[in-house]
Amino acid sequence: MSESELLENDFYQKEYDKDFVDHWDDLIGWEGRQEAEAGFFHRMLDAFDLKKVLDAACGTGFHSITMAQEGFQVTAADGAGTMVEKTLENARQLGVQLSDSRAVDWLNLEDEFGENAFDALICLGNAFTHLFEHETRRDALRQMYRVVRPGGMIIVDHRNYDSLLEEGFNSKHQYYYTGEGIDARPIELTRTLAKFQYTFPNGNVFYLHMYPLKQDYVTHLLQDAGFADVNRYGDFERPYQHYEPDFIQQVALKPKR
Repeated sequence: MSESELLENDFYQKEYDKDFVDHWDDLIGWEGRQEAEAGFFHRMLDAFDLKKVLDAACGTGFHSITMAQEGFQVTAADGAGTMVEKTLENARQLGVQLSDSRAVDWLNLEDEFGENAFDALICLGNAFTHLFEHETRRDALRQMYRVVRPGGMIIVDHRNYDSLLEEGFNSKHQYYYTGEGIDARPIELTRTLAKFQYTFPNGNVFYLHMYPLKQDYVTHLLQDAGFADVNRYGDFERPYQHYEPDFIQQVALKPKR
């Protein structure tokens, strides 16, 4: 694929088939992930007394479920219906009640939930990089802005593609994808495509295609959507060396009226 040929924005839905989704929790490693994050996202929300949360890329439910266990009112949503199904399965097994769960395209958030419906929105797990067109990313963030109430918060995380593109791949796998015996690495990397390969101990191999979003660009998108006071963290720490972290967390507020 040439750099001028972008993938469709819903391409990820084909990649998250049931087989890959059934392996996803092994990739994340819930205990290792929880230890690495050390409550970072929960603390961000608690600092502003934000309780009603939309997990807009719930995956298999790690953040939705752990937040619900700590008293947040969580709606779990994802563009892949297979992920939502797995979230509900995990919630049932753990005896956790979510406020709501839906398969939702980010471009339809306001139609699904209404304006100012949530105190906060989280879009984690590198999910935002599944969108390949600038206009779609812009429109998706504007929808996210619409469903967050004034004074509310958005948190978006993504791989440190600045480091990948400019210094090469060197992941510590210390904070994300902490499952044992699993290898996650890019096998193709260009200005417009990061193709990752995920190899599991049982020999199964899966692939994800993502757009390598740079740090300043994501900050600009958030500001363009109307969010303010954007703060960036590297592997949950601030300040950080630009190329050092594996993942970047961008935290912003919706201005009060």
